Amino acid sequence: EVSTDDPETAFCTLANRDELNPEEDSIHHCLYQFTRNETLTETNKLLCDVCTQRRCGPKNNIKSEKKYVYTNAKKQMLISLVPPILTLHLKRFQHAGFNLRKVNRHIKFPEVIDLAPFCTAKCKNVAEGNTKVLYSLYGVVEHSGTMRSGHYTAYVKMRAMNSHLSDLVLRGQSQALETEPVKGQWFHISDTHVQAVSVSKVLSSQAYLLFYERLL
Repeated sequence: EVSTDDPETAFCTLANRDELNPEEDSIHHCLYQFTRNETLTETNKLLCDVCTQRRCGPKNNIKSEKKYVYTNAKKQMLISLVPPILTLHLKRFQHAGFNLRKVNRHIKFPEVIDLAPFCTAKCKNVAEGNTKVLYSLYGVVEHSGTMRSGHYTAYVKMRAMNSHLSDLVLRGQSQALETEPVKGQWFHISDTHVQAVSVSKVLSSQAYLLFYERLL
């Protein structure tokens, strides 16, 4: 189902995405590609109810599917409701003939990420006038091995309780949010082994799952 919207704002975002120019093999590039504007033509044309009714009248008068009118259209997937906790799941496999192959290359991800370029201009839970939707990294899941076997480990930031995040979860809003990364100590966890690590070690990991908490 396609909801009608103001054509002037239907493809607008909270922040200008045209200035992004995201780096290849980065989480920004993944999000940019996932939310890119697509043109639907030929066999991908959109069934247009308005065009069909103009030609044939009400739907109940249409007795043959051949009378339906399909038209060229634009499609874009944007975020309409930003979450308190953002979970990004990277697709780390690709088809190689009839087999699946694991994607091992490093995907760059930041300690603080701004979702505004990927949010609709009418995002439901972002205050009017805000052009930033910031999140701070607090957890990473990493997988080593192949598609058939391997080992999962995690990086977790030990930090103070985020009262702003509690307000977002319980009431859907917060009066004052931070713009800097949440301070804390990172730890690498592998089975029963736990070791303190630097943030640079975390950011160089081969992320499979990324966990961010809302800042702004």
